[in-house]
Amino acid sequence: MLPLYEDNHLIIVSKAAGEITQGDKTGDTPLPETIKAYLKEKYHKPGQVFLGVVHRLDRPVSGIVVFARTSKALSRLGPMFASHEQVRKTYWAITAQRPPCDEGTLTHWLTRDERTNKARAYDSEVPGSKRAVLDYRLIGKSERYYLLEITLHTGRHHQIRAQLAHIGCPIRGDLKYGAPRSLPDGSISLHARRLVMEHPVSHQTIDVTAPLPPDPLWQAFA
Repeated sequence: MLPLYEDNHLIIVSKAAGEITQGDKTGDTPLPETIKAYLKEKYHKPGQVFLGVVHRLDRPVSGIVVFARTSKALSRLGPMFASHEQVRKTYWAITAQRPPCDEGTLTHWLTRDERTNKARAYDSEVPGSKRAVLDYRLIGKSERYYLLEITLHTGRHHQIRAQLAHIGCPIRGDLKYGAPRSLPDGSISLHARRLVMEHPVSHQTIDVTAPLPPDPLWQAFA
């Protein structure tokens, strides 16, 4: 966990792949508890520390996560993130397959299987599906891999993972969505790279960028 921005109303951090943003059956310490301990120690706070979860990142994904430090900020951030118009999130993804075009917009209809915790993308609407839209562009390449920059227009479950897999470009290490092999640390090469938003209280613009993971391939693209 690396703090990127911090004030009285919110804290923005870069999470490492493997850290969880909410408790699960593994019993591992969730990121909010780590941040609460950090804030309690830094500001010598007695008693409980308030921290509101605004959005989440999948466990194997790294990058930017926003948390509210006051109830006022939490009440305003929720609608902002839900609308996907007041918050611009940019992701970087590494894939072994080159997309059919170097840039474009992907529009699919996604369903979610609760049993397998997996999304499936369709080219047209099917019962129970939700529309998913993202823009992508090719911004880098190596001998074996391609680096894509992705901007979300909707926020569906596993959206980037499912949509890229649907066009034949599963994310490196993402076995669930068709990658041929996993990565040693269990991560996938998807990184929440940049976030631009209006501060929920001061209304000033916040623009933060998360450093890339230490993985050698990420560093080569850096």
